[in-house]
Amino acid sequence: MSTFPITKRGAELLKAELHQLKTVERPAVIQAIAEARAQGDLSENADYDAAKDRQAFVEGRIQEIEGKLSVAQVIDPSSLHADGRVVFGATVELEDDETGERVKYQIVGEDEADLKLGLINISSPIARALIGKEEGDTAVVHAPGGERTYEIVAVHYV
Repeated sequence: MSTFPITKRGAELLKAELHQLKTVERPAVIQAIAEARAQGDLSENADYDAAKDRQAFVEGRIQEIEGKLSVAQVIDPSSLHADGRVVFGATVELEDDETGERVKYQIVGEDEADLKLGLINISSPIARALIGKEEGDTAVVHAPGGERTYEIVAVHYV
């Protein structure tokens, strides 16, 4: 498995989720299985089946997060020195050439992307169009909804 980029904040969120799964979710599932077993016949016990399904999900998610963290390349955007270029972790202020609307996005890894929070996936069409550009440049985004043009107003590393 190759490395994948993630911001420092994204890595901390994954570590917090892992801690929650191991210290809260896993013990709760074990308790639910024990209680279902105490009810007797397991062949027709819906509580037991549900608890086993939940256990499989929790254990699978734990393995997934541990795997991701083991190959993650953690990048702290505040320590970047990219001379004003748009790079992974940068926060970019854009102005839509057509509407004049201004938006602000931070380019992040796939696990931490959330458009409502202004966090866009590095592999999204807009992020791919922005990478390598500088303040004052124009980026043409080829998105499923059509082509859009943005001017890069500012680039921050926070």
